[in-house]
Amino acid sequence: MSKNLTALAKRQGIDQTLFQELAIGEDSKSKAQRKALAKELLIGEAVVHGAASFYDFIDGDNANKKAYVCNGSSCLCADTQHNVKAKLTQHFAADDIGHVTCLGRCAQNSAFQINKENYSGNDIENLAEIINADNAKSSEHYYVESNLAQPILTAEINDVAQYYQVFSNAIAQFTVDELLQQITDSGLRGRGGAGFPTGFKWRSCRDVVGDEKYIVCNADEGDAGAYSDRYLLEQRPHAVLFGMLMAGYLSGAETGVLYIRDEYPQAIRTTEAAIAEFEALGLLKGMAFKFSFKIIRGAGAYICGEETALLRSIEGQRPLVSVRPPFPTQSGLFGCPTILNNVETFAPINFILSEGAQQYFALGNGKSTGSKLVSLDSSFAKPGIYEVAMGMPMLDLFAMAGGFSKPLKALHIGGPLGGVVPISALEKLTLDFESFAESGFLLGHASVIGLPEPLSMIDYIEHLFEFTAAESCGKCYPCKLGSVRGQEMVQDAIDGKQLLNRELLDDLLETMQLGSLCALGGGVPLPIQNILQYFADELKPFIAAKKPESEQSTSEQANV
Repeated sequence: MSKNLTALAKRQGIDQTLFQELAIGEDSKSKAQRKALAKELLIGEAVVHGAASFYDFIDGDNANKKAYVCNGSSCLCADTQHNVKAKLTQHFAADDIGHVTCLGRCAQNSAFQINKENYSGNDIENLAEIINADNAKSSEHYYVESNLAQPILTAEINDVAQYYQVFSNAIAQFTVDELLQQITDSGLRGRGGAGFPTGFKWRSCRDVVGDEKYIVCNADEGDAGAYSDRYLLEQRPHAVLFGMLMAGYLSGAETGVLYIRDEYPQAIRTTEAAIAEFEALGLLKGMAFKFSFKIIRGAGAYICGEETALLRSIEGQRPLVSVRPPFPTQSGLFGCPTILNNVETFAPINFILSEGAQQYFALGNGKSTGSKLVSLDSSFAKPGIYEVAMGMPMLDLFAMAGGFSKPLKALHIGGPLGGVVPISALEKLTLDFESFAESGFLLGHASVIGLPEPLSMIDYIEHLFEFTAAESCGKCYPCKLGSVRGQEMVQDAIDGKQLLNRELLDDLLETMQLGSLCALGGGVPLPIQNILQYFADELKPFIAAKKPESEQSTSEQANV
């Protein structure tokens, strides 16, 4: 069925998709309009309803609210949101206030949204002014630092025409194979968390025969604590567009799609302006190669950060995770060969082609190369975006940020699916995929959230299960049912109803880890297992004592 829906969506093309009609259409919520959409797109009304009902901002509980409170992990740990909600309730009815998981304001916390604008920090103290003023500006501030002799991702782009001249020079001097080899030689790996070799992915898409191909930028940065993609789209959008343009040229694609989460309104506006600047350059005028950009706005679904769910979302289907293979480079958007990378993966391409693959490769440890953006939240003295070479000791990175701003017991690194690293384990970690994996953690998006000493770790486990239960696409049972059952077990232990059976909990985590279709259900056991390992003493009051082996044997004999 999904293949048929994909084929039907392809008829309309990228300029008119069911999803965007539902997300931004003025009257798309009316029964009559949805019936008309179904007829126009040759799909059943149930398909329209199935897609619309999935998204929090279309038909979900948080659709059409006047104000939103961020409930992301960083704001939770900073303990700022009770005050934010209390202030909002002075101006809005309770039913007019919704919640949103991470607005990317982790450097300041106290994050909220009003009239499609994001605010944080001391903005909550100026709430009346924000409500009454048109387009009131936020007082947001965060540090942007780099210790590189020549910054890559944080470098200013002062002359847009000169910046894109690198593209013209590259295609004039080198063949497609030579350019692809430069991307491969740089050692660039996907920055979304998986760390897949970029050159290999791009070449594999190039080698697939297809009448139409696509480049898709995954800008659905939903990992709590991460805001490096937001920084790039708001401050360095041309770096991202350049990378997509080059990927299109090298693979034979003529359309680039940026799927940007609705929670980042400024990123959408800035990227739209950058696309207009690119088009005004007329860079491709007279060339056989054509390339155009299209922005797709998300609608409040974390799972759309998973590549196959994101592609189904663009097509207007219910964004369920797909079984792989086939991989997107073989059959992606509209069933066509597709390169799908995250924002930060596209951003260094200009540097690699202008300064040389070897200069990029020289940064890092040979396996994890180049520079990396790290998002530090308000638990640091100088919170913000830090660009450093891969392989840098984590303690040295944190020293750049002035150290911790308050006593911490652990850091949650890499988003909700990343590892929970006790402070005592930091000295052995370096900023690369290998170091984190070898130590039983996950670098992921390289977002860093501080877990303060007063934070209850059993409460944090419950928070992780709750997040997974809320954001699961529901396609596979280990994730959908496992996360709900996990939350119930932990909540019962917190309420004193029933202590956790550690053997049962371990079995549940293993089932989720091995049986889930994607990294949501398969990844969330990692931070929970880290907490169980490193904070066993704190959790002891919530876990049932293991029966002595003699009692277990007696019980087993009785059951026989």
